[in-house]
Amino acid sequence: MSEQAEVRERPRCLVVLGPTASGKTTLGVRLAAALGGEVVSADSRQVYRGLDIGAGKDLDEYVVDGRPVPYHLIDIVDLDVEFSVFDFQQRFYRTFEALQQRGVLPVIVGGTGLYLEAVLSGYRLAPVAEDPELRGELRELSAEQLVKRLLALDPRPHNTTDLVDRDRLIRAIEIATHQAAHPAPPAPAVEPLVLGTRWPREQLRQRIRRRLAQRLDQGLIEEVEGLVARGVSWEKLHFLGLEYRYVADLVQGRIKSRNDLLQKLASAINQFAKRQQSWFRRMERRGTVIHWLDGADLAPALELARGHGL
Repeated sequence: MSEQAEVRERPRCLVVLGPTASGKTTLGVRLAAALGGEVVSADSRQVYRGLDIGAGKDLDEYVVDGRPVPYHLIDIVDLDVEFSVFDFQQRFYRTFEALQQRGVLPVIVGGTGLYLEAVLSGYRLAPVAEDPELRGELRELSAEQLVKRLLALDPRPHNTTDLVDRDRLIRAIEIATHQAAHPAPPAPAVEPLVLGTRWPREQLRQRIRRRLAQRLDQGLIEEVEGLVARGVSWEKLHFLGLEYRYVADLVQGRIKSRNDLLQKLASAINQFAKRQQSWFRRMERRGTVIHWLDGADLAPALELARGHGL
């Protein structure tokens, strides 16, 4: 095989995924530093400015041996912006192509399965304006009828939460109807090498609890209080993820103490980690090859990356 053929077969990017608290960010940053790459975040909350502790940005980790590791798609929009998977996909493709043109390895790091799959599997997404006539028709239908209509258009919807919320159902039908008539152009070839971080269940539970306690010590409650003071609504906090939802309940008196918060939130995050793992297993069933690492050690990850020509 010629050297030119070998280069063509190398992955165009490296992906580090895993459930929350599995060490994927630390590993991804260290891999980027070792391989001369730059991190591209695939996290649905880290795109927002002002979500720091609860979103787990851990920006101090983006310095390795005194040298900063560049990162992308973190702190790119304000909280009053509705940022969709389509927005992420478009931003990602622009970033990906820019890094490729500079000869820099993109190291995609994150645990938001929908965002990862949108770019790794090349979801055909396109901007879709509201259709008042269609919406008027859909408002007359029952929830069951809406679900049937969506599944007729899209038997495998990307986001199953669209099936349980009426407004999201209507929007999903609107998008699927538009896409059926206006197919999106093909996505760029990402061609990834995908690494996954995993731990035995009990160890992951311990890591989740320990990290949550650290974030409370770092000022997670104060961060939420500051968001409320800036005018972020309780409803918005509810949709910004478990940490913001549960701490908002504490601030409103629905959770009575910090210890009660720790117990309830740690349990909820454990359930969330299971859902992340289920999503990754589904990605594998759909054809994504994930090379699982026991833990988040750099050496075996580097060996895999270099074994694939990176």
